[in-house]
Amino acid sequence: MVKLAEYRGKEIFRKYGIPLPRGHVATSANEARDLVAQGKVPLPCVIKAQVLSGGRGKGGAVQFAETPEEAGSRAGGILGQEFKGERVRQVLLEEKLPIAREFYVSLTLDRSRRLPLLMASASGGMEIETVPDEKILKIPIDPMVGLVSYQRREVAAALGLPPSANPSLDATLQALWRIFVMEDAELVEINPLALVGGALVALDSKVIIEDDALFRHPEYEKLTGDLTPLEAKAHEKGIAFVEIGGDIGVIANGAGITMATLDVLSQEGGAPGVFLDLGGTDDPKKVAEAFLLMSEAHPKVVFINIFGGVTRCDTVANGLVEAMRLAPPKFPLVARIRGNNEKEGVEILRKAGVGSFTSLAEAARQVVALERNGRNPGGPAPPSEAIPAPGGAS
Repeated sequence: MVKLAEYRGKEIFRKYGIPLPRGHVATSANEARDLVAQGKVPLPCVIKAQVLSGGRGKGGAVQFAETPEEAGSRAGGILGQEFKGERVRQVLLEEKLPIAREFYVSLTLDRSRRLPLLMASASGGMEIETVPDEKILKIPIDPMVGLVSYQRREVAAALGLPPSANPSLDATLQALWRIFVMEDAELVEINPLALVGGALVALDSKVIIEDDALFRHPEYEKLTGDLTPLEAKAHEKGIAFVEIGGDIGVIANGAGITMATLDVLSQEGGAPGVFLDLGGTDDPKKVAEAFLLMSEAHPKVVFINIFGGVTRCDTVANGLVEAMRLAPPKFPLVARIRGNNEKEGVEILRKAGVGSFTSLAEAARQVVALERNGRNPGGPAPPSEAIPAPGGAS
């Protein structure tokens, strides 16, 4: 997948006619000051770090300014800093708008239904993972039909928009659908979508492009700079590695089991933050490289979920043990290894101090408990405390 920085996502929004605040990107404090002084960015303005990690507001990577000098100073304070392991090289300066209400809208893939999914909520400005499910409207979209008018009206009703804003929402939703289809997106998200003076404006953007479709979009192939440093490092090694902002690290093998693991952790109330897909490899050296990458992400707990089909559980376990020898983990480990050479793999991990579940649900509950407890780092979770004896349904 190719994750786009906010300003790049907004370039696509602009191309498809989605209303945006007036703004410009700056790479230095002087450039930020001059953009405001020259009137290219109206005052008051907001200054946002252009990084791929979430939680910028809480992390101090979003600032406000009332004068050109203040804009330059605030931009200078953000540029060059590290935010969740990513150095800030650009900031986006935009006019600060008088917001009446904030909403959430997105289009993504529902892998269980194998259909695009439209999601909308009146609880905009919040991470969608924290919004109660009953407050999120979810509409599967038939790709052969597209996003039709009655579905757009359903969104308007769910958001409780004033009638005067309905045409603006209708146009925005149609534009999102065009982006999703024409740009081969995995995710197109606006959070928040703000009501400003009777019209809707996209205050943020999150766009992820399906990398298997890059042959149709050569303009995105060079955007590895929009990867986080760890994602870029993994990309060079041919490892599928994605940072999404939570505290739980996941190592799994194959897209299906990886996504299922993320879903189960979320259902148990956990916050997956980094996931790493080993694919079909059981090369101990490759497994060790993957584990070392995970260690650099500094998760609070790591869940290793491996199914041995073609992959052998014992060779995966050997790779993990070798990685633990090279870089002793400063986080608890929870494992679930099933399949080919399962007994041998479980025994290898047991000797290294890591027990193994057979039940995915039980393992996920243990992971979330460790995340919530925030236990002190210092090594893998003791088998007697963190990992009960193997048992349960697979």
